[in-house]
Amino acid sequence: MLNNVHNITKEFERILSLYTNAPYVVTTDNQSNALFLCLYYENIKNKEITIPSRTYPSVPCEIIHAGGFVKFEKVDGETLKGAYQLKPTKVWDSALMFTADMYKPGTHMCISFTGPYKHLKLGKGGAILTDDENAYKWFKKARFSGRDECSYHIDDFDINPVVGWNFYMMPEIATRGLQLMYHFYDTETGTKKHNDDLELKYPDLSKFKIFKEKLR
Repeated sequence: MLNNVHNITKEFERILSLYTNAPYVVTTDNQSNALFLCLYYENIKNKEITIPSRTYPSVPCEIIHAGGFVKFEKVDGETLKGAYQLKPTKVWDSALMFTADMYKPGTHMCISFTGPYKHLKLGKGGAILTDDENAYKWFKKARFSGRDECSYHIDDFDINPVVGWNFYMMPEIATRGLQLMYHFYDTETGTKKHNDDLELKYPDLSKFKIFKEKLR
């Protein structure tokens, strides 16, 4: 493993795949960037994307960054719980969900390890869960400046299209993830533990002028 430090990040992705039952996992430096990559891949340019009016503020930002328009859907109460779809895409915001076998087939589920409320607390980090092999291959390179997980002196930069961002999860953060994943298994039986969905209070983003100005 030590002959390539990137194998540590790959191993963390493998462990996340086993726990969530997602065929493929790509880790990122945070969940907001995971959302952006998925929306960009889904080619939402000039398309309307519906999200709850109460959610984390970066979600409408990532829709706009990827070229889409935001439509807010009114929600009851002041809180958001669990995962939701960025309609009508395959993309799901799963920042408030992290549990055994959570993966929903046919989706790109974006999860978060950032902040004090998350089940898996890495300080900062995110991941994409998917069953689409082509999307997986694109996500892996796109999140790493268009590179393979090797020295850029020997890379062939064959991503199509040639594009990439600096969204890679550093191996030292992945190392912490590997150390903490044992909390999600029963120590006696080795079975996966299930976690309740988180529920957090968020502002009504549809009321803010900055988002209204950028809707069209």
